[in-house]
Amino acid sequence: MIRPSFFYDLLIKNGTDFFAGVPDSLLKNFCAYVTDNAPASNHIISANEGSATGLATGYHLATGKIPMIYMQNSGEGNMVNPLLSIADPDVYSIPMLIVIGWRGEPGVHDEPQHVKQGKVTCDLLDAMKVPYEVLSDNEADLPAQFEKAYKYIKENNAQYAFVIRNGTFDEYKLQNNIPVEGKMSREEAIEKIMLSADDKTAFISTTGMISRELYELRDKHNMAHDRDFLTVGGMGHASQIALGVALQKRDRQIYCLDGDGASIMQMGGMATIGSRKPSNYVHFVLNNGAHDSVGGQPTVGREIDLCVIAEGCGYENVVKVETPEELDAVLHDSETKEKLTFIEVLVKKGARKDLGRPKSTPQENKKALMEFLKD
Repeated sequence: MIRPSFFYDLLIKNGTDFFAGVPDSLLKNFCAYVTDNAPASNHIISANEGSATGLATGYHLATGKIPMIYMQNSGEGNMVNPLLSIADPDVYSIPMLIVIGWRGEPGVHDEPQHVKQGKVTCDLLDAMKVPYEVLSDNEADLPAQFEKAYKYIKENNAQYAFVIRNGTFDEYKLQNNIPVEGKMSREEAIEKIMLSADDKTAFISTTGMISRELYELRDKHNMAHDRDFLTVGGMGHASQIALGVALQKRDRQIYCLDGDGASIMQMGGMATIGSRKPSNYVHFVLNNGAHDSVGGQPTVGREIDLCVIAEGCGYENVVKVETPEELDAVLHDSETKEKLTFIEVLVKKGARKDLGRPKSTPQENKKALMEFLKD
């Protein structure tokens, strides 16, 4: 296995001291090391992978140095446009190193949302004409791999990628782990929201822990899963899926269970929701200030005012809650059921260690929800 410190030191020796990206479970140990050791000005956990590409471009323009961006392979799609239309050698020719966590690698068991992305991870790099190498898990091999990568980057003023398999990086625990205040766990908040809803309410839940906790809470209360759409992939898009449903099913309440990282990743969707003003839509953002599913790396969720943003986007009823009592009050407030509502719920970081995963397939989930939504 590769010590994160060893990998980081090789980057520094090759002149790369700027890092931007979205945390990934396969990269969490390296990301934690960067968080603890890189200056805050030179490490930005970006809103999405396209933003990371833009940040890296700006850094190179200002310094002439080679930046690094990192992501899960699901983020390749967000990266494609700025990479090809700005950074590509046919356009501005911006050199950078790209580090990609390979979820869904063929032959390695993974969750269903990663299977297709895993199959095409390297094909996408080939299509973009970005040369790459699967990073060795033997430290002795890394100097040669780095020499090859940086030689290409410098000679061609272009991009080069390292694809990272599961288990490549050795364990490293985040030292600079700032506690996040909260009176409730995320699961406690979801349980209250779930139990307050009537039998016709449909739930659209975002990626990661939120969907997993909603699924297990249904089991805990012997409730069916047919009213929930578990958005297991496509981070940041649950709010638009919920909007699409809400606009067509005006006679039902539609609850979107979102996370701070996910809502920030595709924040422009809030403007679309606010412009349409569906009165049957309640947008919950469970804000713990962290990418909880991929190592607890911080988001800017606790540094910005999401309620002010929602209000500016046109949401009619905007509320921030922190205690169970405050959440109960807003859930039973008539305005919540009558106006386009945004509810920011401040929750603690972390999840149960024994938290499971959905047992149904995405196709089964889709069919059950569509049957539930029939008039």
